[in-house]
Amino acid sequence: MHKISLTSSIKEIHSYKEFLQSGYDLRDATVQCVDFTKQEINWASLDILNTTFLGCHLNEDDQLKIIKQGGVIFPKSPNVCYEPYRNHLYTWQELYKGNDQSVSKDLEIYNHFSDTKFNPSMMDALLQRVHDQCIDDALRDYLKPDDAGGYGHKGVGIMGGHGTLRTDEYYKKVARTAQLLSAEGYLVMSGGGPGTMEAANLGAYMGKYTEADLQDAIKTLSSAPYFTDDGFHELSITVLETYPDGMESLAIPTWFYGHEPSNVFATHIAKYFSNSIREDTLLATALHGILYAPGSAGTTQEIFMDAAQNHYATFDYISPMIFMGKKRYTQDTNLYSTIQQLSKGKKYGEMIKLVDTPDDALAAFKSLPPVKAYK
Repeated sequence: MHKISLTSSIKEIHSYKEFLQSGYDLRDATVQCVDFTKQEINWASLDILNTTFLGCHLNEDDQLKIIKQGGVIFPKSPNVCYEPYRNHLYTWQELYKGNDQSVSKDLEIYNHFSDTKFNPSMMDALLQRVHDQCIDDALRDYLKPDDAGGYGHKGVGIMGGHGTLRTDEYYKKVARTAQLLSAEGYLVMSGGGPGTMEAANLGAYMGKYTEADLQDAIKTLSSAPYFTDDGFHELSITVLETYPDGMESLAIPTWFYGHEPSNVFATHIAKYFSNSIREDTLLATALHGILYAPGSAGTTQEIFMDAAQNHYATFDYISPMIFMGKKRYTQDTNLYSTIQQLSKGKKYGEMIKLVDTPDDALAAFKSLPPVKAYK
């Protein structure tokens, strides 16, 4: 993943209001998805040398004036079902378009992507990369990075199995852990899908509510434990309607695994086409650490990716790795001892913990803030 940090002071303009507020000097600015067709603008009065217009609505005369004055126009593409130049993160409401999972925008984009994901045309591949870069940019705007590699949010990632049932012990443990973290001011981040990921975003959403409220929500959801069960999505909507005052959390899913529906409990969704960028982004931006609940091959891959980032201080910080499930990580697998051995003599070796309860997980994160690495 390309590091998400401040790299430039170039202006970004995401709306006509911001355009008006920017003044007459737009040189080197980037203007994303703004509709200018209903406005009369004296382009000759503006300094737009090297100003880039990404997916903006412009009439033909305005396009000619902009190009003549040194502006650059990336036109809209009418042949894709997504906005490549989007200037904000997704919400579940946008992805589901009216709460009907079977005809959702999410599914439409997934079907479009699936048709050619192993052999896309040059234009398809280019637009997907443009889309993912714009998601990177929108994620930067949300996380508020600083010049030292930190973020305005205290992000904690939660990883685990996508197939974890809503009735599973670890679904409940993860949800409670996320609730505690959210109440303590952490931004909970997940891969955005079902299973453990949903438990993470659900728990964070319920950060203002009581533990009893969370258990009631899980009880409601448990009537459809697996994401292919009838009523799975509808029960999620019922929980949102019962508990409407939820807290923020972030989901970072991918259409590469688009057969898994995006869960509706995340308030902000950074959805990518590229799974590799998505994986690296999630691990890199969870600066305050990762909780690993039981999972399978995908979770194991994430453990070693995270260990590599810590081992080499790839993003200038070392973050805690908290393993939830002593039996899973010491008896069923040797993953905990393997990471201990790998980290021997390294700073992150002091930031690895094994826990079994949500309270212990919270205590571990609070006692192990990220450490700035000095290379």
